[in-house]
Amino acid sequence: MNTTRRISLVQLAHARSGDKADWVDFGLFAWNEAGYRILEREVTAAKVQAHFAPWLPGQVDAWPLPHILALKFVLHGALQGGGARNLRLDNLGKAMGAALLRMEIEVSAEEFEQAQKSPRRGWWPEVSPRT
Repeated sequence: MNTTRRISLVQLAHARSGDKADWVDFGLFAWNEAGYRILEREVTAAKVQAHFAPWLPGQVDAWPLPHILALKFVLHGALQGGGARNLRLDNLGKAMGAALLRMEIEVSAEEFEQAQKSPRRGWWPEVSPRT
């Protein structure tokens, strides 16, 4: 029997974000390939848009970046006219990266276990010392 559980993205990934004009740009980075497979399946543009629905009247664009185990998202219209016009007191796009990591997804117990293994194990090429 394959049981599932709800987890927040912070258990599988880390994020970097910033803003420019009236959009926010995210990079969501998995700790390993198993985590990336989950993110690629579960973290879609539509789900990110739903997660930020109270703040986000615009569309969300998404791009997979499998070679660096990441997903890139651009949230259009996320800053209510831009940083200079926005009345929110947070750090705008920077704070929204933390908000993305609170998003919850469904995973099986087995895939969650795989995603919790050593970060980036085997991801970097072996470098032999010079002789």
